Amino acid sequence: MVAFDPADSRWLSSLPENSTAIQLPHLDGELVTDEDALTEAATDYGHLVHDRPRAVLRPGSVADVVTLVRFANEHGIVVAVRGQGHSTFGQAQAESGVVIDSRTLATVHEITPGHAVVDAGVQWLDLVRITLKDGIAPPVSTDYLGLSVGGTLCVGGIGGASQHHGMLVDNTLELQVVTGDGRLVTCSADHEPELFEAVLGGLGQFAIIVRATVRLVPAPTMARVYTLTYPRVTDLTAAQRTALADGRFDYLEGQLVPTDDDDFAFVLEGGSWYTAQPPDDEAVLAGIEPTGVDVVDVPYFEWLNRIYETVEQIEALRLPGPWLNAFLPDAATDEIVTELLTTLTPADAGGVALLYPARSSLITRPQVRVPAGEVFFLLALLRAVSPPDDAEAERLIADNDALYARVLAAGGTQYPVNALRLTPAGWRTHYGDRWPAVLRAKGRFDPRGVLTPGQGIFEPLSRAPGTP
Repeated sequence: MVAFDPADSRWLSSLPENSTAIQLPHLDGELVTDEDALTEAATDYGHLVHDRPRAVLRPGSVADVVTLVRFANEHGIVVAVRGQGHSTFGQAQAESGVVIDSRTLATVHEITPGHAVVDAGVQWLDLVRITLKDGIAPPVSTDYLGLSVGGTLCVGGIGGASQHHGMLVDNTLELQVVTGDGRLVTCSADHEPELFEAVLGGLGQFAIIVRATVRLVPAPTMARVYTLTYPRVTDLTAAQRTALADGRFDYLEGQLVPTDDDDFAFVLEGGSWYTAQPPDDEAVLAGIEPTGVDVVDVPYFEWLNRIYETVEQIEALRLPGPWLNAFLPDAATDEIVTELLTTLTPADAGGVALLYPARSSLITRPQVRVPAGEVFFLLALLRAVSPPDDAEAERLIADNDALYARVLAAGGTQYPVNALRLTPAGWRTHYGDRWPAVLRAKGRFDPRGVLTPGQGIFEPLSRAPGTP
């Protein structure tokens, strides 16, 4: 596409004589409007929302992103960035706008013992493969490594090592971004700190991440993985609190695992890393009293990448995925989860249900909202509706809304990768006392409100961004 006709918001492949269409500035990549590209951009991992853009940009350079965002500001076009398409509820879609496909910006620019500089479209899997050759890796990994760096840093990036290191946003040293008004800015804790804090965990509302410098640490070669079973969910959370307090595991998660009798077993999943000397099993298991124990040693990379193939297979099925990820206050966790289990069935839970703790003090980026108190729990219902059924998906979204209301009432928050029907008022509740800073950042960095409309945080463009 080479031009835009504002009369009917059409992109044109040629500029007719005497046309009122506006020629698009030079691009190193390409702007496309073919059916396959538009259909892909209106699809994500959740298969619940299908907001169709009018064009897709495959940038050939960071300059293309700057050009497109400036053009969007001039002509009132909304823009969103799509990485690997793992949003669940249309968050990276842009109805009648332009979706930027970040997969064409996927260069690893620099690896040092302490950091990596990578484009936003790089997958964590590709980065880890490279860094482990030098015996280093990010201190935290999400369970699925097929996510893009830029997409992950927009939401947070939590995993089993967050109990020691916080989220991936807490281990980000510098960003290069294109603000919503089209400025290319390098920001960090020391340079443009307001922008840096706004973008990390900022859900794509203030700037587009195009490059990131992320922390690396020495990596082990092996993982000893403990799968520990408990008869009640409160036994699981008690063991997790003990393990969190003394830090005995390098990796700490937990699951509600469906059983043959349509119930759940409660599993602590702990990992201890080593290179030469394996951990002492007796010391690792002391005081947490599981009823079932399974121990296995696997190469560290194999452990990090353990679910990649499974996720890819599920994605190919195109199942609706009405996910819910909530952060529960420690004091309310047992009550909320016990209540939930009185009605939750394995079918309702879908594919995977996670439950594990982390420390609030390690979550340092203000856009990531966690409950008050030293410890919180992630409850993640990573649902998949099989076979696909629209009515069932709607029922589960309604269940998500109800459970989220219960979490809010108890002082909890959400990890925002969910199928929730939130209004701007609901987002204001989510941000709480952070909301005035969010409004200021929107007004400063995306004053025309062109970025990431699919999140639904602000009113549409007809209303001025930055106003309550």
